[in-house]
Amino acid sequence: MEIMTLMSTDSPNSNDAVHSDIPVGMTTTQAPFIEAAQARGELYISQPYHFYSPENHEAWRKLYARMLPKWEQHANEHFLKGISNLCLDPNKVPRLEDVNKFLDPLTGFKAKPVSGYVPAYLFFDCLRQRDFPTTITIRSQEKLDYLPEPDIFHDIAGHVPMHTDRAFADALVRFGNCARTAAEIVQGIQDDHERVRRLDSIIKALARFFWFTVEFGLMKDRASGGLKVYGSGLLSSYGEISHCIEAPEVQRFPAQLEWVINQSFEIDHYQPLLFIVDSFDHLFEMVGDLEEWMKDGKLDNVAPGEPLVAEADLKSFLDAQLN
Repeated sequence: MEIMTLMSTDSPNSNDAVHSDIPVGMTTTQAPFIEAAQARGELYISQPYHFYSPENHEAWRKLYARMLPKWEQHANEHFLKGISNLCLDPNKVPRLEDVNKFLDPLTGFKAKPVSGYVPAYLFFDCLRQRDFPTTITIRSQEKLDYLPEPDIFHDIAGHVPMHTDRAFADALVRFGNCARTAAEIVQGIQDDHERVRRLDSIIKALARFFWFTVEFGLMKDRASGGLKVYGSGLLSSYGEISHCIEAPEVQRFPAQLEWVINQSFEIDHYQPLLFIVDSFDHLFEMVGDLEEWMKDGKLDNVAPGEPLVAEADLKSFLDAQLN
């Protein structure tokens, strides 16, 4: 296995250069650079571009090539404009610094490389600050169709083109503010048991909202009167992007907040139920309603079921620094 030496300044809390002999390769679950960063406790890192192998670039090329006609057929107009504005190279993994050169002037958003899972509050607070936590590994060529965890194709080709649209970007920021409001509310609850109980319900509601909009949302198409895809989980899935529009068994309903926050979901199969927004202005208004419902206590007792809230996500809200 090829070895290369990297001078890394990945830690945001240190300016000390770290010299490491780390094997080349940035494949999901097989990236020694990521394992080393996690071992050092580093969440926010840099993108070691020279660690991408030819196989990694080939995986990106295959993913992009087969998704392009799907996007042209099913993606919403804002996504297609975003893909064009980002000037992504279809043949190799993008450099995040290049992505940000095109993205930042449009909406102020930036792709922020991370070493792995970002606890819920930290993730949402990044959105509030117009940073998008971005996975920098890429799936293997043997697993192009399905990957339970995100990768750089899902994040950059699925999410980030939407971040070039001002209305959508503003909705993400508003969602981040909503999460901050949640932290403020629960930190003011004196009883420990009640604090955790209510927080669990609120996080469940936030996660469902994010899932059924940002990840798996559909929207009305002004030109055709039909439906287009704007959710990143659909925009990065070769099979599901067509299935969600064409399959007769998929239930598609106008997005109503009370339905969205009480609807459970599972991540290991195509989604049987999806919600439709009229526009990103509509989405922005829904996020505002979500925050008001939270303040009124309407998220304190949402329907049980998936997703289960991880301990790390609860802790991220309880420990949030709000000053």
